[in-house]
Amino acid sequence: MAATRTACRVAVACGSTPWTPWRRVLRLLALVECGTRALITAAFGPESERELPYAKRLLPALDKTMLLLAGAAFDGNEFLHAVHQSGARFLVRSGARRVPTSAEHLGDGSYIARIGYGVLRVLLPVRVIEATLTVTLADGTVRTEQWRLITNLLDPVKYPATELVDLYHRRWQAETAYFSIKATMLDGRVLRSHSIDGLDQEVYALLTAYQALIRASDDALTGRPDIPMERISFTVLLAAATDTVTASHGIFPSTLVDLVGTIGLAALSDLLPAHRRQRVKAHTRKNPTSKYGPNAGQHPHKAQNYTVRTTVAFFAYGLNSRSWP
Repeated sequence: MAATRTACRVAVACGSTPWTPWRRVLRLLALVECGTRALITAAFGPESERELPYAKRLLPALDKTMLLLAGAAFDGNEFLHAVHQSGARFLVRSGARRVPTSAEHLGDGSYIARIGYGVLRVLLPVRVIEATLTVTLADGTVRTEQWRLITNLLDPVKYPATELVDLYHRRWQAETAYFSIKATMLDGRVLRSHSIDGLDQEVYALLTAYQALIRASDDALTGRPDIPMERISFTVLLAAATDTVTASHGIFPSTLVDLVGTIGLAALSDLLPAHRRQRVKAHTRKNPTSKYGPNAGQHPHKAQNYTVRTTVAFFAYGLNSRSWP
């Protein structure tokens, strides 16, 4: 999961699966704050359990200051009801298997529905936003997608549908956090322990180191409100921390101690561009059993810039099924 700060804090949910030495898979779910990409809480264990059981462990961390952003794997009636009961708001992508019945059409193209038939004692009123996204890649390729989002933000005036569709895109900051842990920090290495306790220790060590680097970047921006957190490069943070530890240099400053420190100074000297265009790249098929196999040949192999046009419209004939999970 991940969270971002708007008028409230926003959270995003998704899962990650690093490999263990004997080719078993560990599932990790985290609540990540968008913007800072800081970890709020995490749960992990055997991959045999699906995302929702782990996501339920994260519910105590939610509160009324948060807006939870989550993928289609979290479109469960009981889970959404639990999020609502926590006081948090949610904006979750819905799958084609859900067939909501419109109770009231709203002026921005969204509509009110009730979910939980046969599951919840009291049906949960939600707002459904259905939209067609037209994505134009830099090479001229045009791709059209259907999205359906479900939210308990029921007021279309305070929370226009098009703004919520744009906001949902920030969910991918959770993927950036997972990439930082799995690819940047592990750098292709697997978890080495051959015991459950050892694996727990390794995962907690990874999460602790990641959080420490995020805290260092936040400290570096103290007194610099002109620089958004998104401009801090995690790769630079990790390289600076690695150099500091391996060279045993700059760990204990000889001058007055401040919050920026050696790692912060390195991050501030190599900021990411202020305005970065949106880029797209397909999931890479890493092994024969990859769930992204059906994507082969459908998306570019290299990252490209793109533009997107959103059209909110009621899908009278339902949502098309996606060709991949």
